[in-house]
Amino acid sequence: MKVAIIMGSDSDWGILKVAEQELAAAGVAVDVLVASAHRTPNLVHDYVLKARSEGIEVIIAAAGAAAHLPGVVAAFTTLPVIGVPINATSLDGMDALLSIAQMPSGIPVATMAIDGAKNAALFAIQILSGKYPQLVDYLAAYREKMQQEVIAKGQRLQQLRAEK
Repeated sequence: MKVAIIMGSDSDWGILKVAEQELAAAGVAVDVLVASAHRTPNLVHDYVLKARSEGIEVIIAAAGAAAHLPGVVAAFTTLPVIGVPINATSLDGMDALLSIAQMPSGIPVATMAIDGAKNAALFAIQILSGKYPQLVDYLAAYREKMQQEVIAKGQRLQQLRAEK
């Protein structure tokens, strides 16, 4: 099980490291690359063409501004590509979101929320869970933990309200 995280700039790592952490917690190996669709197109091309043979099964591609990286990655592979728009401009990431979400028919990119690296990792795990049953158990435990956290927060709120 291996997922690639490709980002257009090392400044995106502050957002994307949570994806690596989530994937690692699920036992998924992660390969990380900084490569720009515009400044290093040959690097992107060569990496993506070799990705499948390197054992990569899903690619998370993140970029801000024009955010062409996820679409360029998707153009070179039939592996699932998950796009993460990064808030990197005065448009608060809306430019990146629209660049990734508006892919032409035939070259799909799953698009997460702006700065949505954690959901990108969880979606990659869901994709992989079709092949790796242990990830089904991981996701079930993850959701159960979330449920218990929400219930506990609700109970704390009710206690605070009762104390007034």
